[in-house]
Formats: sequence, C-alpha cells, structure tokens
Amino acid sequence: MGRSTVYNHIVSQEKMDKVNHENIELGEDWLEYLQSIDRSPQSINAYRNDLRIFWVWNLDFNKNKFFTELTKREVAKFQNHAINTWGWSPNRIRRVKSCLSSLSNYIENVLDDEEEFQNFKPIIRKIENPVKNVVREKTVLTDEEVENLLKLLVERKEYERAAGVAIVAFSGMRKAELLQMKVSFFDDDHFVYDAMWKTDKIRTKGFGKLGHQMSKFILYGAKPYIDLWMKYRKEHGIDSEWMFITKIRNENGELQYHQRKDVSAWVDDFSDILGVDFYFHCLRHYTCTRLHRLNLPSHVIQEFFGWASSEMLQIYNDVRAEDEFEKYFDKDGVKETTQGSFNDL
Repeated sequence: MGRSTVYNHIVSQEKMDKVNHENIELGEDWLEYLQSIDRSPQSINAYRNDLRIFWVWNLDFNKNKFFTELTKREVAKFQNHAINTWGWSPNRIRRVKSCLSSLSNYIENVLDDEEEFQNFKPIIRKIENPVKNVVREKTVLTDEEVENLLKLLVERKEYERAAGVAIVAFSGMRKAELLQMKVSFFDDDHFVYDAMWKTDKIRTKGFGKLGHQMSKFILYGAKPYIDLWMKYRKEHGIDSEWMFITKIRNENGELQYHQRKDVSAWVDDFSDILGVDFYFHCLRHYTCTRLHRLNLPSHVIQEFFGWASSEMLQIYNDVRAEDEFEKYFDKDGVKETTQGSFNDL
C-alpha cells in the first residue's frame, strides 16, 4: 500500500524529566500565548508534541542546550538525524521546523523587551529544507469500490459504519466534520432543494477554537444507509444527539452513549476490505470527482464544498482533462453536452 507513516517512540516521561527546564518553560509560555490569540486546541497539541520531540533530541545529542543558544550547525544536525536515523519524511521535517520557527518568532517579537532575549535572532529558516515530495500515494476510489464497500457493511449489519461512509461519500466532508454530525441534521427541516440535507453550522478547518463555522451539504443518496442506522438505533434504544457514538457503562452497569471521537479501527477495516489504503479524505476526492463528471458548473461545486476559491477543484478533481475528451469532441468537432444535477447521484 502506498500511504505509510514512520512512527518513532522518541519521547518518554523519563527523558522529559531530564530535559532542560528552561526549554520546557519557554515552550509552555509560547503555547499559552497561542491560547491567548485563540489558536485551536488541536494545533496547540500538535505543537506541544513537536516540541517534546525536539527537546528530547536536544537532550540526547546536543547537550541539552537552551533553545536561544542553538547554532545553525546544530539545527542542520537535527534535520539530518530526523531524516537518516528516525526515517522522517521531508514533509514531517518541514512541519517540525515550522513549529520551531514559530517559537523563534515568538521570542523575537514578544519577548524582545526582556534583557535575556534582546539580541536573539531566529535561525531555523536559514537551514534549507529537504526537497518536499509526495510520500503518500493517492487512493482513487471508483463508484464500484464505494458501492461494494457499502454493500458489504450492510451485509455485516455494520450500519453505523455504512452510514459514516455514505455521508462522507455524498458530502465530501472531512473526518472531523463527520464526527460532529447530529441526528437532528437529517430531519425534514434540514432537507433543502429537494435534493440534500443542510446541517447546522459546525466547526470546519480553520483558525481558532471554533475553526471556520459553516453548514455542510449531504446528498440524498446517503439516505438508505442513514435509515438503516437510525432503525438500528431505535430498535436497540440508542438515545443520543450524536449520529456516531461510543458506548460506555457507568458505575451502575448502565450503558451511556457519547460522541464518537475515533474511527481508526474503521479505516483499518475498510483498507482490508478494499485492498487499497483507505483514508476518509479519499472520499472527499471521490465526491468532487463525481460532481465534476456530472458537468456541474465549477461555481456550484465550489459552493457545495464551501471553498473560498475555485482552485480547490483542481486539487480534489481526480479526472484528467484528456480523459474526458470523448465527452466533448468527435469527428465532427465539438459535441453539445448537458449538465447533470445533484439528483443524478
């Protein structure tokens, strides 16, 4: 399978206890600053993890030096170690160096009135990044593959999973957005244009704790799978506002239902079923590509996804223009074509 990620067990509590306390304090000050300017908790957690990795490398291989005393040579040594010892991809190197560079900017721009940091000069970006490359081979799913996956999940009576796949396949929403779906979003009051559901505003990708708030559209084609899951919930007494749930027994042995936070087990199982590497974002490409094949105008697809720019269509449309020449040309010249609609899905 093409998509792979190198994970390293680099950080341990034992090592963190030995890390230069000044580095930890500086890093936490920066993260508190990010909270004060409303950076998202997810971004802050990612930065904290990246910092811990760098602090441990600095402990093990760089004499536990204080961050502001680092030299360009030492930053280059960290980059070399990450690539050739830990097996990191260029993309991951860039991400961690971006974190360290942002910390440097904080020191330069916010702490510059403190005597200790007055002469500090950022150096992280002076070290050239490794060439960026694509380390994950994109998975392009066909209609048949998606239909077969849904069919098998229904046969297995895995209705929650089937509903999840269907909702993403007929909306193109991100995994994090899927887990914010509520049962109420799929009632008659949310059904619009006689073709789709329009959810209440949810958190989508963006800056701040609330991210970018926007509604999502789910096409009617997802209905059979949503219905099966709703029927199962009713028969089994699952009472929760959240569409996707986890079950936990309280101290009295009673079942309680909570919002599902993780679908990694689903992803692994779907990969085994399909025989290709599955990830929910490939369904985002799948949805955009299907809408394009129906000849929907670009501005309609753009509005459906809530994209600020039509340039995103080029990223998520997996059909090459040459593959569609037959739709538009024949021996007599240019064909007349008709546009499809959402109801054709």
